[in-house]
Amino acid sequence: MKMSKGRSGRRLLGWAVAGCALVFSGSAFAELGQPAPWEYTMQQSGSPVMDNIHWFHNWLLAIITVITLFVLALLITVMVKFNARANPTPSRTTHNTLIEVAWTLIPVLILVGIAVPSFRLLFLELDVPKADLTIKVTGKQWYWSYAYPDNGKFEFDSLLACDETREKCQQPRLLSVDNEVVVPVNKVIRIQTTGADVIHSFAVPAFGIKIDSIPGRLNETWFKAEKTGMYYGQCSELCGKDHAYMPIAVKVVEDQEFATWVEAAKKKYASAKTDTYASASGAAH
Repeated sequence: MKMSKGRSGRRLLGWAVAGCALVFSGSAFAELGQPAPWEYTMQQSGSPVMDNIHWFHNWLLAIITVITLFVLALLITVMVKFNARANPTPSRTTHNTLIEVAWTLIPVLILVGIAVPSFRLLFLELDVPKADLTIKVTGKQWYWSYAYPDNGKFEFDSLLACDETREKCQQPRLLSVDNEVVVPVNKVIRIQTTGADVIHSFAVPAFGIKIDSIPGRLNETWFKAEKTGMYYGQCSELCGKDHAYMPIAVKVVEDQEFATWVEAAKKKYASAKTDTYASASGAAH
């Protein structure tokens, strides 16, 4: 019987270790610009804004942890010191001015301390610096259209890549597209977005951007990609039956490669019409 219990304990310990290994490995080996299996943290940062979001998240989590441990310590103290056995004659104290002032002022000071970096982060996200490149993004049911007004009059649609193309190029499922957004590295990219039909939301987690695309309104945000590579996002507003099949793919390249792509895009997309509705055959769900 003892041996059986010992084996059971070792088996449970083994499962626990294996689970922790999966969780930590998923986080440690996450690819830049996309989610990873068993990931429990935010995606790796690819822009200064996301660096600040990471810092604010970790700092706020530390404050919450300290408060939680303090409240836990108070609860344990009350249970141990003021139970009926340890304290048979309960105190009849009803007011303590110092404690009442403290539990009012301390939370106020904590909230003010949180508000200051919070507003600084919001200002950083919404105050668009002088842009090196502007991209107009139009959300449609259920795909995105992109225009580069600074680089010529061309526009193209970006739809979910079919499974055959995705597997051939070894791209992630439900995130890869047929035409990626291409931007230069270390340049301020201004995103101007609107909706053609219903409200969509343009979101790329690694850049720390998420902004609604609203019909009849032009919203604005920005990012500055600090590393080359492919970055993925998705529509983050429930916009209809194919909301889950509306990915975003941003390819960050060096300046020379971007200039070459622009020249090719002018010829490829200049005369191409952007349809109001995506073709059902263009995406394999």
